[in-house]
Amino acid sequence: MMSDRRAPLQQPYGTAYEQLLEKVRYEGAYPTRERAEEAVRLVLGGLGRQLTGDERVELAACLPVEAARILTAQIPDTQQLTGWAFVKDLAARAGAGLATTRWDTGSVLTAVAALAGNDLLTRILDQLPAGYALLFGRAELTQAA
Repeated sequence: MMSDRRAPLQQPYGTAYEQLLEKVRYEGAYPTRERAEEAVRLVLGGLGRQLTGDERVELAACLPVEAARILTAQIPDTQQLTGWAFVKDLAARAGAGLATTRWDTGSVLTAVAALAGNDLLTRILDQLPAGYALLFGRAELTQAA
């Protein structure tokens, strides 16, 4: 006799989101996909609190639907954080160490940078305070005095 009990339905992630998670997992050397997803959720949520305007909308359009939802579910903060303050804020929210959070941030944002492309990434970095370029895997260039 067959049981009518069924496992709860779980909506599978889209292929693009799975690929993003695998890229983050590989780049961050995470032992599981779940750990990579924790990093993605933490960092994209934080980025969603920092980005505004057209750059926010355009970045969301470049991301897989699931990642775009994480980014856009956040209300932008009224005061932007520097790159280092961003990492410290994420560490405090996650209850994690600064080194681990910096690693998570770089692993996720370099994958996001690849999806965004150079032009959009440049505009995003122009909008954010100092310290984000390195988090996105770019050199931090400063103006000569």
